[in-house]
Amino acid sequence: MAAPLQAVEPAAAGHLRDQRLLIVDFGSQYTQLIARRVREAGVYSEILSYDAGIEAFAAFGARGIILSGGPESVTETTAPPIPDGLFDLGVPVLGICYGMQAMARHFGGQVAASAKREFGPAEICVRGPSRLLSALELNAQGGLPVWMSHGDKVVSAPSGFRVTASTDSAPVAAMEHEQAPWYGLQFHPEVTHTDQGGAIYRHFVHGICGCDGAWTADNIIDDAIERVRRQVGGDKVVLGLSGGVDSSVVAALLARAIGDQLTCVFVDNGLLRKNERAEVEAAFAPPAAPSNAPNLNLVTVDARREFYACLSGVDEPEAKRRAIGETFIDVFEGVANEIEGVSWLAQGTIYPDVIESAASAHGNAHVIKSHHNVGGLPERMALKLVEPLRELFKDEVRAVGARLGLPDSLINRHPFPGPGLAVRVLGEVKPAYADVLREADAIFLEALRAAGLYHQVSQAFAVYLPVKSVGVVGDARRYEHVIALRAVETVDFMTARWAKLPYDLLEQVSARIINELPQVSRVVYDISSKPPATIEWE
Repeated sequence: MAAPLQAVEPAAAGHLRDQRLLIVDFGSQYTQLIARRVREAGVYSEILSYDAGIEAFAAFGARGIILSGGPESVTETTAPPIPDGLFDLGVPVLGICYGMQAMARHFGGQVAASAKREFGPAEICVRGPSRLLSALELNAQGGLPVWMSHGDKVVSAPSGFRVTASTDSAPVAAMEHEQAPWYGLQFHPEVTHTDQGGAIYRHFVHGICGCDGAWTADNIIDDAIERVRRQVGGDKVVLGLSGGVDSSVVAALLARAIGDQLTCVFVDNGLLRKNERAEVEAAFAPPAAPSNAPNLNLVTVDARREFYACLSGVDEPEAKRRAIGETFIDVFEGVANEIEGVSWLAQGTIYPDVIESAASAHGNAHVIKSHHNVGGLPERMALKLVEPLRELFKDEVRAVGARLGLPDSLINRHPFPGPGLAVRVLGEVKPAYADVLREADAIFLEALRAAGLYHQVSQAFAVYLPVKSVGVVGDARRYEHVIALRAVETVDFMTARWAKLPYDLLEQVSARIINELPQVSRVVYDISSKPPATIEWE
């Protein structure tokens, strides 16, 4: 299950979080999308596991509650139940898929395994008046294309509920209580495949829950500045500036919040993209920086030798991440010790980092992969942690960066993992491997930009495989390593599908890589989606 953020007490949060929605997580892969849709409607949302306890739900102070889908069958005795007392909190409740089935069962409705499971597109037929679905524009037959993903179905709605939509195989595709503000949807309005799904969430959030939409980029910035100032006071802060979106937005935000109290450290670990060090220094280091750039007190540290030393002989992905994280801390500790009065380490941790790195405080989720900037600092390190983006999704980070005046070329660049090329060189990382990968990656991205496709995919990169393949160049045999290309399309990076790039482009990139890099004999293209694969290979 998703890792919940720590709830912020309404009394201390200000107006930005006074109006908030709670998503109760039953383990759906779409739970994060629900939170994003609510935030897109201008309302703050957080996620708590279904077994967090009614006390936690009540203390959160939500204007409304959304029950997520989930992988379990509500007909099983071990299925997660609706928490006792949830419907006594006196706020609107919307159940999605499993959430609706659990709601129906809770109130005495009948739920059974469906003879025809629905996984994919479907069309609901809206039946009669509906407070939740009233604003939708339906087709001539009263239908709406939606996205289904369920094996069980509600056979009959509970007493006091009326059916508001159905499909050929799901007699209760939507339902709502006749008096209370309780609603259920069998389909998933949070996915883009459901027509007008955003309108459903907006109507629930604004029209039914009565929220006015204070969660905007400008308000997020004001709130973050206030929180940072309150948190660090007059102390000095050191930040690792990688040149990626997250750390750059943190840098601009902290520069506005605390000015000269901030020192930014750019670490050249030898695992960067091509020309990245020069680009960062040009963007942020005076006097080369633009006149409107914030003064970040930028310090550049050449730590390539230290990072390659810590990676020598290490081939397991998590071991590489740990080695890089520990070296990162060591480098920062050395720099921080030279800055008089520094007490805080700032990091660009965002919400998906937290989700993928930690299991639910109340559930049994698996850790997918650790992130070097998540999980706190070693006890020996005296610096405290400040993470102003920890509650934000990537799209929210970009919106904040745009409002802070960062250039489009920076805030809309593709994500780059904290460990850098170390997790794109599979197996042991050697300088020669990283050098080849850096060039192959640059060729791929250059071709995407030239074709006008860079911003049409969400992330694209090359991977260095620890296998060799026979090739023929001219009349000579070449026995060298393999490069894999990866490009995905995604909204939130929690789920993603592989990008169907033009064959001509892939052929061009493959030819360039093999012709320009004699250390490569073969190029392949990754057509895995997330899930079941992750976006990065390690």
